[in-house]
Amino acid sequence: MRLRTLPLSLAGVVCGGLLAMGGLGHAGSWWAFVLVQLTACLLQILSNLSNELGDHLSGVDGEGREGPNYSMADGGLSVRQMWGAINGTVVACCVSGLAMVLVSGCPWWVLLLGAAAIWAATHYTLGRSPYGYKGLGDLFVFIFFGLVSVLGSFFVLVHDIHWYYMLPAAGIGLLSVAVLNVNNIRDMASDEGIRNTVPLRIGMRRARIYQTVLVTLGWLLMAASYYGDNTFAWLALCTMPLFVLHIVGVWRREGKRLDPMLPLLVMSIFLLSLFYSIGAFLLLWHTTSAL
Repeated sequence: MRLRTLPLSLAGVVCGGLLAMGGLGHAGSWWAFVLVQLTACLLQILSNLSNELGDHLSGVDGEGREGPNYSMADGGLSVRQMWGAINGTVVACCVSGLAMVLVSGCPWWVLLLGAAAIWAATHYTLGRSPYGYKGLGDLFVFIFFGLVSVLGSFFVLVHDIHWYYMLPAAGIGLLSVAVLNVNNIRDMASDEGIRNTVPLRIGMRRARIYQTVLVTLGWLLMAASYYGDNTFAWLALCTMPLFVLHIVGVWRREGKRLDPMLPLLVMSIFLLSLFYSIGAFLLLWHTTSAL
């Protein structure tokens, strides 16, 4: 399930959810908020399981892979068992998503967005024409981990969209793309000839420049959209050294030595989103309650 990357799925929904709950000015539907987070985690688990199966069937996860060992490559799970895990997770996503819609009272068409998320999660490396092998993973990650995650969770809870929140949504989306990009930089050697990722298209040096731009622009969008003035605002800004450490590591390391840069970036994004969201929640809660 690749637990070390699961905080990435929470970054966007925690941001959108707390922005929504703060704007309500009262307790709101905390159960719906919990179900949004559960659904997001299940979708990422589904994506991780499907990705492992797809890479195993395509031969990407062979002996030359630079990343951590997974269950299928080690012989711990068979193809049939992994399909069972994937199908079971799809069912869990459907149940959690349906419960989220019922508890929140949001429009039924949100289920169509959930169906699209399930398709995206299972077709990154699976299916007849996986989009991850065509270099389209960056676009899908930006949409689902950024825009859909933040704005979608906000809409589920308040049934409305505040387009100002496109800024943090785009910020988290760009940072999430950076997680995928550093993973693809690490795996350039094993992906060659099988995947057509962005780093393979543009080369190592440009991939590192791309990573620097993604992280810098994503962080700046988050900082520019923050309008709070409290301790959490400063804590959000204090995450900058973590991102700098990540960028330095990307430029100085390669191959397997790049692997620690992935969880470092994931936790940095989660902390930035958490501090940003709590600060905005407190400000919105205080403002709305005073009206």
